[in-house]
Amino acid sequence: MARPRVFLSSTYYDLRHVRSSLETFIQSLGFDAVLSEKGRIAYMPDMPLDESCYHEVSNTDLFVLIIGGRYGAEASATATKSSKTFYERYNSITRGEYQSAVARGVPIYILIERLVYGEYATYLKNRARTDVSYAHVDSVNIFALIDEILAQPRNNPVQQFDRYEEIELWLREQWAGLFREMLQRSQTHAQLASLQAEVAQLSELNKTLKTYLEEVVAKVAPSESHQLIESETKRLEEAKLEALLRAQPIGEYLLKIDFSPGEAKQLVLSVKTIAELVDVIVQRRAALSKETFRLWMSSNLLPTMEASLQGLRSKLLQS
Repeated sequence: MARPRVFLSSTYYDLRHVRSSLETFIQSLGFDAVLSEKGRIAYMPDMPLDESCYHEVSNTDLFVLIIGGRYGAEASATATKSSKTFYERYNSITRGEYQSAVARGVPIYILIERLVYGEYATYLKNRARTDVSYAHVDSVNIFALIDEILAQPRNNPVQQFDRYEEIELWLREQWAGLFREMLQRSQTHAQLASLQAEVAQLSELNKTLKTYLEEVVAKVAPSESHQLIESETKRLEEAKLEALLRAQPIGEYLLKIDFSPGEAKQLVLSVKTIAELVDVIVQRRAALSKETFRLWMSSNLLPTMEASLQGLRSKLLQS
């Protein structure tokens, strides 16, 4: 059976004991731990070692990033032989792994040493300066990486830690919550599938009842059956159309100002923009001034009226 693969990203020398403990923890959950130092990454002979790490991220299910006081080796794409000063900007391999996880949409869990995060707060107050000495980090790029993480629209979970036990406890709770959410989604999908099956069954039942009733009416009152069936069919179609119109703000508004369902449908299908719709309504409803209509639209539907019109057009064309 396939097991979840967890990619562990961090600098090695300062966090090797944390990485080793996390490997044991991940395996105890029945997951596969992917660590570069354990030879669990398929290195390609025609690409740099770090590029193989970035590629491997796409083959994992979860990504854990641990940020300590060291920024790490420079990525091969920009690597030079010169040593880097504290304030010199460059991309590290760890940062490249994180960016690969973001690009591939892998669920990301981020842990930052509490002392490092504390110095990040100091950095934020001195961002423009290059003469501040920081005790717990070896490069300003660590702060740039935290900047990038916190600015991510995906809002990946971030946790501070002092001791390894805090890392394990937090990840255990996060993954338990993830598993519970997946179970609930599975149940919801099953319920929706069951509901769809019931709706389909009711639809077929309605068709059968309609056929039976038409047959009964035709035999009981043969002279009136054709007209009765025709009028009821028309009424049902209008009721269906009205429900479809009321599901969109534009359609509901047209019904509110006394357009019949048929008139509203014809109007929506005859225009392509809100501006055209406004002009037609004002022409047909002299009691409404264009200014009054635009004011109502601005206060009620402006953010969604164009999308509402196009959505209603699409549904009417499909119906």
